[in-house]
Amino acid sequence: MMRRKIVAGNWKMNNDINQGLELVKGLAKEIDAKNYNAEVVVSPSFVNLAGVVSELKDSKIGVAAQNMNENVSGAFTGEVSGSMLTAIGIEKVIIGHSERRAIYGETDALLAAKTDAALANNLEVIFCFGELLEERKSGNHFDVVTSQIEKGLFHLEASAFDKIVLAYEPVWAIGTGETASPEQAQEMHAHIRKVVDAKYGAAVADKLPILYGGSVKPSNAKEIFSKEDVDGGLIGGAALKVEDFMGIISAFE
Repeated sequence: MMRRKIVAGNWKMNNDINQGLELVKGLAKEIDAKNYNAEVVVSPSFVNLAGVVSELKDSKIGVAAQNMNENVSGAFTGEVSGSMLTAIGIEKVIIGHSERRAIYGETDALLAAKTDAALANNLEVIFCFGELLEERKSGNHFDVVTSQIEKGLFHLEASAFDKIVLAYEPVWAIGTGETASPEQAQEMHAHIRKVVDAKYGAAVADKLPILYGGSVKPSNAKEIFSKEDVDGGLIGGAALKVEDFMGIISAFE
């Protein structure tokens, strides 16, 4: 079946509003002029979301937040709720990025609660997970990934998966210059689809987009995206330049 193909650019803590607007103007010019076979999403920091949404209102490019709080509102200084995101036109949010897990100690239980809060606000969730280098070396990688998916998402009804996109991030291949081979990416993505199939059945598993998030570049995107169970990418550094990001998006031409 034809699954959605998605290329999402996670800007992390990069680009002020001027740099961000310049980047999306450049992207929109390229993307809106041509029919690519992938949905394109950009994910700026909180302070830039409203400006970028406004700039892209007539564009095909979607906008995602990088994170959100699991609470509806209240005394949570510095945090942002789902309803605050939807009020400015945000339709997607990244949950569980490896940096949120590692640097900010976000647990599987917290990410399950954030996912629930996002879905309650009708936000599409790009749910991230993946193993560390020592977990890969010890041969534990399949178990680690299975556990992160089960604890984060398997409390949901099958129908919720219409609003879920998975993003597998081999943490050892992010910002290290190490890339999982296309074969390693396919092997894990096929495993992920099997895990979802075992819980929710083939109808859910076959339709579920699974993105790869480990040092995708214009030079390797075509080969990685050609794999049967890889439905696109969650892109970091290469999403910060129009030329590099377009090089990855055009792998789906």
